[in-house]
Amino acid sequence: METQEISKGRKITGWVMVGLLTALLLMSSSAKLMGSEELVTNFTKWNLLDWIVIIAIGELVSGILFLIPRTSSLGLLLLSAHFGGAIATHMGNNEQFFPIAGILVFIWVTAWVRNPDTLSSFRR
Repeated sequence: METQEISKGRKITGWVMVGLLTALLLMSSSAKLMGSEELVTNFTKWNLLDWIVIIAIGELVSGILFLIPRTSSLGLLLLSAHFGGAIATHMGNNEQFFPIAGILVFIWVTAWVRNPDTLSSFRR
């Protein structure tokens, strides 16, 4: 497989995008771990309150894996599953899911900006 050379500007853009995403995931997982009242209410409504800590840890670990270049593909896979589950939860409860879908698209674009070969199987 032929790897593409990545420009300095693209590398910087990729790291900025990853930094924004990591900050978002840290805030989200921290709010879950600290028992934010709004999140506790939502997770209770979704019948997922018993899983809030596991979901927060999964979100945090996935974000860290995505941050590290060597494990970013695994992080991408896990974040895709995490946000896919969040989208399904919101859809199942007749709630807005477009913001979460937007975050998932941002994750995929970030992965592509950082490493164009990430999506190389789609080019054939």
